[in-house]
Amino acid sequence: MTVCIGLTGGIASGKSTVSGILEELGADFINADLVGHQIYLPGRDAWKEIIDTWGQELLLLDRTIDRQKLGAIVFSDPKALAKLNEITHPRIYIELEKEMVAKQKIGGDKKALVVEAAILIEAKWFPLFEQIWVVVTEKETAIQRLADSKGLTREQAQARINAQLSNEERISYANVVIENNGTLEEMRKQVEQAWEKL
Repeated sequence: MTVCIGLTGGIASGKSTVSGILEELGADFINADLVGHQIYLPGRDAWKEIIDTWGQELLLLDRTIDRQKLGAIVFSDPKALAKLNEITHPRIYIELEKEMVAKQKIGGDKKALVVEAAILIEAKWFPLFEQIWVVVTEKETAIQRLADSKGLTREQAQARINAQLSNEERISYANVVIENNGTLEEMRKQVEQAWEKL
């Protein structure tokens, strides 16, 4: 029986690193972000609704949505973010469910199927999972990582972090909490211990 794990955490918390470790340990893996990108493709229902809401100026030359432009709009306006979530979350859920069923058919002997999903809690995707694993990192560490990896200013990084749930809120939903404030080895040890308990 494959255990379905929803892996989540704030921006720059280290979710992808944890996913990588779990894959090494033998888990099957789905990135909800990549599944989510499918619904933004030209001609899809979500694409149409986003263009109807925010206009043609969001489109790049190839008719795809300029995600940076859209991000700038929704991360500075809670109402706009709520609207985007209303358009996208239910559609991503449906795609994710299909993908999970397909993966389990192929990799049926795997101990776990891990779905990395930044918005798992906000989107209330709990029915898809037996366990919720949360990766947390201190705010200052996350700000520094965003500056280093994405070239964001302190203010931009702060705005992105503030637009998300707090670590405390996430932890309240967690079956497993992975703290990522130290070295990679320290984090790996936590992941391996949680994996052993599955």
